[in-house]
Amino acid sequence: MDIQSIKNRFGIIGNSPALNYALQVAATVANTDLTVLINGESGTGKEAFSQVIHALSARKHNPFIAVNCGAIPEGTIDSELFGHEKGSFTGAVDSRKGYFETVNGGTIFLDEIGEMPLGTQARLLRVLETGEFIRVGSSKVQKTDVRVIAATNKDLLEFTQKGRFREDLYYRLSTVPIRVPALRDRKEDIGLLFRRFAVDFAEKYKASPLQLDEEAKEMLINYSWPGNVRELKNIAEQMSVLANDKMVTGSEIRRFLPDRDFSRLPVLVSPQPGGGSANGHEFANEREILYKLFFDMKKDVTELKKMFVEILQNPGMAAAQNQALINELKNKEVLSSSPGFIPHSQPAAVQGAMQPVMIHHDDDIHHHEEVEESLNIMDKEKELIIKALKKHKGKRKDAATDLGISERTLYRKLKEYDIKE
Repeated sequence: MDIQSIKNRFGIIGNSPALNYALQVAATVANTDLTVLINGESGTGKEAFSQVIHALSARKHNPFIAVNCGAIPEGTIDSELFGHEKGSFTGAVDSRKGYFETVNGGTIFLDEIGEMPLGTQARLLRVLETGEFIRVGSSKVQKTDVRVIAATNKDLLEFTQKGRFREDLYYRLSTVPIRVPALRDRKEDIGLLFRRFAVDFAEKYKASPLQLDEEAKEMLINYSWPGNVRELKNIAEQMSVLANDKMVTGSEIRRFLPDRDFSRLPVLVSPQPGGGSANGHEFANEREILYKLFFDMKKDVTELKKMFVEILQNPGMAAAQNQALINELKNKEVLSSSPGFIPHSQPAAVQGAMQPVMIHHDDDIHHHEEVEESLNIMDKEKELIIKALKKHKGKRKDAATDLGISERTLYRKLKEYDIKE
């Protein structure tokens, strides 16, 4: 079957070379029993490729089942896949067949294989190598003839280096790897996909299909689509329902595309006539803002360290220094409109005096050591996100509000830094 016929049969839209190559590999390997590992970001349509492989194989008349390994609790995944005997664990009131037993002769698609527990990985490796498995709570070895297709949005090779995935299983699964391209890597297909979704949702909601002007098309093409085809479909559905006009303009589409370029983090600027800033500089994104804040904070902390060392080395200076700081505070306004923020315009000594300090004299202190603090912006940004998530017990919406960014921006950062919630 040629590539275009496969696209028509399975509703796959696009003409990018990367997509065509992935489909060609899937069609070529379909009529074998080789294990296939499908790699691709979330939302790229990896399950559609597994269905293509099964439908074009000699097993097409036998069962096909898709299993999301990340959605099954660790304590029950062995039972789900391999079955269990009555009384093998609490709640096992009857014997049960697992997927490898019920799908005998067919195909099993293991999605999110990177989330599979290590113990289950060992069981799966045995099935792949010998076709044998044992039910939970049993000692009887059973045989099965199942083709395994696995998929992941993780770097399994990196997982093997970290001990999170078995290296032998990785090489056994990736007999034939298929890479499904991200939507941003097939920009020529974005317009085609949007038109298809617009027509489908127009029929669903009994309305006229959306159309895009040139500016709107350019915005769709240039957007990075972190959620890939799934995100594009969701945006198309939102616009089909909420758009004010069926001819969507660039300004209209801004309401639906997430704001990825600007942050709601506070920026200290002095108001000028006409709404400009004091130095004429505007921050392009939150990373620049954080960089400036961290740089200023480091300078102030260094100055404070020097001041405290001087006080510790000369105890008689402490009372006079404290009185001078109090007098200076009385004459200057040191409170910013941003709660908890210390204005950089104030001297470091004044900033240090804003918090009560208990000074402990120790005659045995003869030297001090300055510890160079990390100025890596990505580390600091990741640290702030992790703290916010812990503070709000994993609630993304509250954490994003606390950080001063949108929930979509937070979601993108979680993926970018591979932060586990």
